[in-house]
Amino acid sequence: MSRLYYLDPHGPANAFPNPELALTDPNGLLAVGGDLSVERIIAAYQQGIFPWYSEGQPILWWSPDPRMVLFPEKLHISRSLQKQLRRETYQVTLDQDFLSVIQACASSRSVREGTWITPEIKNAYLYLHQMGIAHSAEAWKDGKLAGGLYGLSIGYIFFGESMFSRYPDASKVAFVHLCRQLQRWGFPLIDCQVESAHLQRLGAETISRSKFLYWLQKLCNHTSNNGLWHLDHDLSI
Repeated sequence: MSRLYYLDPHGPANAFPNPELALTDPNGLLAVGGDLSVERIIAAYQQGIFPWYSEGQPILWWSPDPRMVLFPEKLHISRSLQKQLRRETYQVTLDQDFLSVIQACASSRSVREGTWITPEIKNAYLYLHQMGIAHSAEAWKDGKLAGGLYGLSIGYIFFGESMFSRYPDASKVAFVHLCRQLQRWGFPLIDCQVESAHLQRLGAETISRSKFLYWLQKLCNHTSNNGLWHLDHDLSI
């Protein structure tokens, strides 16, 4: 019988239950408790687990099945998005304003559905950014932040967390540039966590949890490009 596991905040950071023991309803809920230390967050992602909870709730840890992922070479760019890219309406950067990106993601979600980017989550990921593990992609319009996204890089997997747009297609443009850069760096996989029609239109697909865990074992233990990220100027979009 499936049950919810309790994590001791004073216990070992990597002491997560097997992700295959996660509940089916709600899909992927695995554990409650623990803390948001850097060590625990990294250990969670390496095991296919991520924190996701609303303000006022205890920390909840998830590993859904199936898992939505995007293989960068399968990125789908629609005709309308291709036109947007050719117009060069937005200028895209990496790691230029992580704080503003995560704050904008929190604000945009709080209006729609109640944010899961709590102050504790924000502070934890800001620290991960300072360590060169969490990264942002920004789309700028007339010098102002128009959209973007952020996530974590562990080994050769990018774990996408959240995105926002203040103008049409701004986050999509940032995502396309990030995908192309990750592909050049040899990243075979982007984790999109849960199913989303928005990401599906960009080429994301679902794979089984067991297959996702296989990819983690294959890719997470490598040393990749930590530190501040920059786009290659000759990147072809």
